[in-house]
Amino acid sequence: MPQSTMRTIQSNYSRLSEKEKLIADYVLENPKKIIHATISEIASELQIADATVFRFCKRIGFGGFQEMKISLAADITKPAPPIYDEINEDDDAHTVTTKIFKSNIQTLENTISLVKARDMEAAVDLLCEAENIYFFGTGGSAVIAMDAYHKFMRTGAKCFAFIDSHFQLMAASQMTKRDVAILISHSGSNRDTLNILKTAEESGAQSIAITAFPKSPIGQRSTITLLTTSEETEYRSEALSSRIAQLSLIDALFVNVMIKHKDSSQDALDHLRKAIAKTRT
Repeated sequence: MPQSTMRTIQSNYSRLSEKEKLIADYVLENPKKIIHATISEIASELQIADATVFRFCKRIGFGGFQEMKISLAADITKPAPPIYDEINEDDDAHTVTTKIFKSNIQTLENTISLVKARDMEAAVDLLCEAENIYFFGTGGSAVIAMDAYHKFMRTGAKCFAFIDSHFQLMAASQMTKRDVAILISHSGSNRDTLNILKTAEESGAQSIAITAFPKSPIGQRSTITLLTTSEETEYRSEALSSRIAQLSLIDALFVNVMIKHKDSSQDALDHLRKAIAKTRT
């Protein structure tokens, strides 16, 4: 199921300009009115230029106003289920726990609706053909990168990850056109991660971005972009809840590579298990 227009607007909201947020609020509050209006009528009511409305539509991933209207009409015909239950201060521990789990489930369902088969296939092919795989991420995303490194060691591929952003930048400068960089950034606009991507590009390496914002600098510059989505609540940031989606995409890439490189992956896994077993004797 494709992501709904309303959800697309919500997931991109924090990156919109003030005028674009004005349009976003209007669309979210008046979806039925939008599908029967012209771009000029919307612009006139909001006292902005037609071009601003058009840019907003492009900003959230549509070809133009008409395409957004068609998608919005489909949403209204078949409305999406509630995204999550808001956590309240008077909720007991079990209720909070239940809402968190439901939110995580919804995040995964929303994310799988964004994953395009051709992008996943292309990403797996890149990783299978890579001489070296580098995982990059800063802050909370660095933890996801290290988890990815921990998994991919089992595939037999040569892979690398570093917590320190300066080490990451140095590693990116040593990449070649035979290498692949996986960049993890919820916002897709983290300055350090963007510099790492630019450095990897200069080295000739190809890249796979895992981000929630396809129109972000990292999302637009990477060879392949895999999208996640999540919702923000008062007690849980959007970036925090997106980690489960990022981890799941990493898992999907890992298992696909393991399957494609079945023999070499099994050998690597056997060696790893033997090495671990020796430490226990």
